Amino acid sequence: MKLNRRIFLGTGAAAAASLSAPTVFAAGSGKPRVVVVGGGAGGATAARYIAKDSKGEIDVMLIEPSREYYTCFFSNLYLGGLKEMDDLGHSYGGLAAGGVNVVHDWAIGVDRDAKTVALASGGSVPYDKLILSPGIDFVDGAVEGWDLSAQNAMPHAYKGGSQTELLKAQLMAMPEGGTFAMVAPPNPYRCPPGPYERVSMVAHYLKANNPTAKIIVADPKSKFSKQALFQEGWADIYGGMIDWIGQDFGGGNVSVDPVAMTLTIDGEANSVDVCNVIPAMKAGHIAELAGVTEGNWAPVNAADMSSKVDADVYVLGDSANQGDMPKSGFSANSQAKVCANAVRGALTGSRVFPAKFSNTCWSLIDTNNGVKVGATYEATDEKIAKVDGFISATGETAELRKTTYEESEGWYAGITADMFGA
Repeated sequence: MKLNRRIFLGTGAAAAASLSAPTVFAAGSGKPRVVVVGGGAGGATAARYIAKDSKGEIDVMLIEPSREYYTCFFSNLYLGGLKEMDDLGHSYGGLAAGGVNVVHDWAIGVDRDAKTVALASGGSVPYDKLILSPGIDFVDGAVEGWDLSAQNAMPHAYKGGSQTELLKAQLMAMPEGGTFAMVAPPNPYRCPPGPYERVSMVAHYLKANNPTAKIIVADPKSKFSKQALFQEGWADIYGGMIDWIGQDFGGGNVSVDPVAMTLTIDGEANSVDVCNVIPAMKAGHIAELAGVTEGNWAPVNAADMSSKVDADVYVLGDSANQGDMPKSGFSANSQAKVCANAVRGALTGSRVFPAKFSNTCWSLIDTNNGVKVGATYEATDEKIAKVDGFISATGETAELRKTTYEESEGWYAGITADMFGA
């Protein structure tokens, strides 16, 4: 089925409007209060749906430091030269017009006893329900020789925006016949096919602009999402350009030197011109500060995405340890709708529907050459559990691959409208 904007939304999206100055919750308003931290696929969707469906019965505040959100999903197409950066940017005006109090600030702490969120600008805001959707942060020391101080020399580009632009600039500045290197992350991480779509899009750019260049991928995993599909495309389209070094060949034994611009794999140093280091990931820091993480992630109840530590705190998207769903924008959006319905029901007594989830991840291998993987899920007492799934097949026709790519474009238009009400 071709997924388009109308099907994805189900109903028409609210028209975009300019962002008005944020206001604080009115003291003594008598309305229940929901604070959402993080304005990405999970947080923006949850804020919008609670405000829209409660019809003014709930005060909703979204705390997000960025005034414009750049999607990490589809950012690889920017690296490949198929999108402009402006195509990935989205404002919060539609959310504000839809009744969400958008506050551009950093949340720097949570007092779960007092039920308040501290802001970097000073003061705090109260909540009855708190939704955390802060995305990812990186595990310290995950790649020897790399930390956040090295992200300008060796960008991660796994948060949309300036890092993506930096990696693109470095790619464009590569010398003829140069080497692009990637250090891939261990499981679990944001967007399982993402690093390999990135390799494909970098290869797409280099084939057109620097055809004698090489790509090295050092991977701590022995297999990866859509592996057969990607490797088929790499062999057929970018033959000889990409060298993937998995766990069995030392791909997990790596170190980098951002000053010397070297990547050492299993004791062998390689001089590189660009090095995209994607470290191991963990829940966004505010989840840790809130005390709802266990290890690197935040355990949640599958039925409503509530924290297993605190029933009044919910964790969505990449930060959540929820079970079988991959960490993706589609997953976060799906989880946000379940959470929004549950939160509205808890605060207003409205009907709460049984939790159902879905996810699809599209990847582009070459122009009009798209592949996908996806599944449906249900809530069990233990986790979000996979019900059934699908994946593109190797050897598909060019026509089918083009249709899959066009489907992904429809999904992107749909999900961003669903997130931001634009």
